[in-house]
Amino acid sequence: GTAVFSPVVSMREEPHLQRARGSAPFDAEGVATVPRDVIRGGVLEGYFLGSYSARKLGMTTTANAGGAHNLVVSPGADDLAQLLKRMGRGLFVTEQLGHGVNLVTGDYSRGVAGFWVEGGEIAYPVEEITIAGNLRDIFRGIVAVGHDVDRRGSRHVGSILVDRMMVAGQ
Repeated sequence: GTAVFSPVVSMREEPHLQRARGSAPFDAEGVATVPRDVIRGGVLEGYFLGSYSARKLGMTTTANAGGAHNLVVSPGADDLAQLLKRMGRGLFVTEQLGHGVNLVTGDYSRGVAGFWVEGGEIAYPVEEITIAGNLRDIFRGIVAVGHDVDRRGSRHVGSILVDRMMVAGQ
């Protein structure tokens, strides 16, 4: 496979988690779903394919007609406080606004709100801030994934520490 994320990132599709929003025994075409690695150690291990896409690519369906089922990013050892300490100084994003991803080029730009961090601790709230970068650089620049996993939806992931992004605002 191809390295698409930092080596600290591993992600599985877990379609059979009890009480999880994205759980399903079958995809939208009736193909049985199976747990599988999508990213392992930053390396792409699998695609998301329904029957039509798989046939066009000369591949086998991954039971993803209708979308992904419960994506679970493996948590790291640090909690949020430890991630903030590692960051030292920077922006802790708690809310993203609007849509700003060019899926062709990977360019990313979104309005965000959150907190400014100094000395590894939250200093003050911020809003009307824009962050920008390229998804390739952002994905490969992930330093750590926290173990503060939010399991309420179909995407289970902890806080993510990224080495750098462009930040603009007052």
